[in-house]
Amino acid sequence: MTDRPDPMKGKRRSSQWWGKTDKDGWAHRSWMKNQGFPAHLFDGRPVIGIANTFSEFNPCNAHFRKLAEHVKRGVYEAGGFPVEFPVFSNSESQLRPTAMLYRNLASMDVEEAIRGLPMDGVVLLVGCDKTTPALLMGAASCDLPTICVSGGPMLNGYYKNEKIGSGTHIWKFSEAVRGGQMSIEDFMSAEADNSRSAGHCMTMGTASTMASMAESLGMTLPGNAAIPAVDSRRYVLAHMSGMRAVEMVIEDLRLSKILTKQAFENAIVTNGAIGGSTNAVVHLLAIAGRVGVELDLNDWDRLGRDVPCLLNLMPSGEHLMEDFFYAGGLPAILREIGDFLNKDAVTANGKSIWENVKDAPCWNRDVVFELKKPFKPNGGIAVLRGNLFPDGAVLKPSAASPELMVHRGRAVVFEDIEDYKAKIDDESLDIDETCIMVLKNCGPKGYPGMAEVGNMGLPPKVLRKGITDMIRVSDARMSGTAYGTVILHGAPEAAAGGPLAYVQNGDMIEVDVPNRRLHLDVSDEEMARRRAAGTAFVNPYDRGYSKLYVETVNQADKGADLDFLVGKSGTPVLRESH
Repeated sequence: MTDRPDPMKGKRRSSQWWGKTDKDGWAHRSWMKNQGFPAHLFDGRPVIGIANTFSEFNPCNAHFRKLAEHVKRGVYEAGGFPVEFPVFSNSESQLRPTAMLYRNLASMDVEEAIRGLPMDGVVLLVGCDKTTPALLMGAASCDLPTICVSGGPMLNGYYKNEKIGSGTHIWKFSEAVRGGQMSIEDFMSAEADNSRSAGHCMTMGTASTMASMAESLGMTLPGNAAIPAVDSRRYVLAHMSGMRAVEMVIEDLRLSKILTKQAFENAIVTNGAIGGSTNAVVHLLAIAGRVGVELDLNDWDRLGRDVPCLLNLMPSGEHLMEDFFYAGGLPAILREIGDFLNKDAVTANGKSIWENVKDAPCWNRDVVFELKKPFKPNGGIAVLRGNLFPDGAVLKPSAASPELMVHRGRAVVFEDIEDYKAKIDDESLDIDETCIMVLKNCGPKGYPGMAEVGNMGLPPKVLRKGITDMIRVSDARMSGTAYGTVILHGAPEAAAGGPLAYVQNGDMIEVDVPNRRLHLDVSDEEMARRRAAGTAFVNPYDRGYSKLYVETVNQADKGADLDFLVGKSGTPVLRESH
């Protein structure tokens, strides 16, 4: 139990529910006591809410009941009162049409739970891709002392003595089947070898990326990102995070004191050094928007342009998150890129980020490379602009083919994902490896939810030539576990009337990544003619959250948040109900 003085005991936020001697206080305490909580827990000590995204429909987070128990132990040890509450569990692997559609809904669930319940601080249990940004967005809108605990990655996958990574090898193996290099029997037998323990994807997909973003933002204890889900040290970290949550309340170390512009800059640099997912772009933009920090695509390009990739991890490399942990985890990366960091940025343990990592060891230079001898020269996210996407699009150079970084090709257009599925395996499709595949109507409004379909599979007749990559352009996203020369998040999207909506088969597109240029070789006059002849997008939903989402969602360059949720909103205590 912490022995530091607590001048706010009996005066903090939770006391407005449980500290009164009137009928309201009586009622709030009495109902809680039916769970067996003794009276002394309501004496004004810090109340720590534990936002749990457990769900058996969310395999990445299915072990969170146990994780929450270890957080509770830490809270009790530090003299706090832990109270667990469920929030929307956003499963990337199971939820249709796409988990991204519900990221903002989950954030609203978290925000309103925090605002409406008697807690003084929050522990966010996060893991699967969208749970990390969603919970951070919701918590950022309330600004209580907050700390994240990630669920951790799965153990390495193995198939025929080869390391296989979740997501990455789904794309690799499925393309091999389509190209005739792998039998369907071998494909099916590899299924069980991929996911052999609790935890999220063990590649540097979006889940691992966002765990790393949370740590580099300062929202976790050091080392959080890489500890495997089934390693006992994951539960030690959960215990210590529970203890720390109580101390953060006593210190009044609120989320807004951690999530500063300097912290976001550190996260952007870190994303480049780890070869992180392009999804980090849209998520960090949304989190920053909630806490009131000015962040845009220019920051991503400015900060990421000169950052090399130091991490040899799938999909950019060959290792997996378990190997990363044994090599030293994210602290080893942060120490290596110290010259790029805002070293004084405060973190959840009360120390600066540099204090946390300046002596961090690295145990395997085949996994974590030195800055002076990087794994790949370009790790940051490239932001491309031009007349095709005036507000920007993104590309991940570490997962792309160097020979395609400057290219001019003929557009082969798919009007939506169903059009792509109907045509891609047709041997009569007029396409070769020099073409540029263009996918429309898969952005925030058009899909809706901006699904991870941007890394379109190549046509079989190209795969049979041994070609494994082509330039693909869309307003969609792609899984962080995927790879290839894929230009994503194009804004404005087709459904919002962006120029992408009017691209036609045979148009020539120029890609120049070094100069950050993406140009459609169509005159302004011709584009105006096409626009005049086009039809406006119509919201296909007439009820519920999907209708609200399509009507109010921002574009990808703004984080794809709902427009009315952007901006710091504080934590007023709601009026009494009795």
